[in-house]
Amino acid sequence: MKELSDELYSQFSSFLEQQCGIVLGNNKQYLVKSRLSPLVQKFGSGNLSALITQAMSLRERGIRAEVVDAMTTNETLWFRDSYPFQLLGDRLLPEMAQSKRGAKIWSAACSSGQEPYSIAMIVQEFLRRRPGALSNVQIIGTDISPSMLEHCKKGEYDALALARGLSPERKRQFFEDVGHGHFRVNEAVRKYVSFRPLNLLDSYSLLGKFDIIFCRNVLIYFSADLKSKILNQFAGALNPNGYLILGASESLTGLTDRFEMIRCNPGIIYRLK
Repeated sequence: MKELSDELYSQFSSFLEQQCGIVLGNNKQYLVKSRLSPLVQKFGSGNLSALITQAMSLRERGIRAEVVDAMTTNETLWFRDSYPFQLLGDRLLPEMAQSKRGAKIWSAACSSGQEPYSIAMIVQEFLRRRPGALSNVQIIGTDISPSMLEHCKKGEYDALALARGLSPERKRQFFEDVGHGHFRVNEAVRKYVSFRPLNLLDSYSLLGKFDIIFCRNVLIYFSADLKSKILNQFAGALNPNGYLILGASESLTGLTDRFEMIRCNPGIIYRLK
């Protein structure tokens, strides 16, 4: 007998899309099983089907929150794809410095925090080259997952996590050894970054306006309608001539006309029209 019937999988897929916008697609039962099996034991549900039924029940808020948390947690790494961070340091931050208004940057769906902290390291390196060029820098990381946000706020990572995309030189400059094989992002970097809970399907108005939004390798999980909704909300959250940076495989084609595409070498970024 299958651990998860096609009917229950279909119901759970609809439930997950309604809760957080993520589209599971067909035949991802293996993903559901791998993500949720630890929770079956934690909550004493007996089996995966029972856990999912509990999560979709109006009464079981705690289980529902942890199930959504487990399904929305994605792996990430330092300086992913490298070119967006190169563009940030070489082109976008100098542009912000010229405008004299500082820089406010949003890392949307920031998972375990590598992206916002990578952005902050680029800011640090830029200010070492040009002391005083930016008087005010704010980096806000948001995620739907409470457990990920707690991890972000601690800013602590093990050696395996640090090995994914971080150079030995940056590890030496920006981390402190806190023992037991763990390293913490140092205060010089952490001072720029704050974290808040946010579901990308909700309003962004309380976050204020940004100069740059990073939303990378996130939209691939949403339906076309929800992608369009999120992208138009991003447009509303940007200052005039603000920038949106997406993942390498993501595109705005057919989703919004609020941005102009700028080809860089390498990579593509989008500027608010």
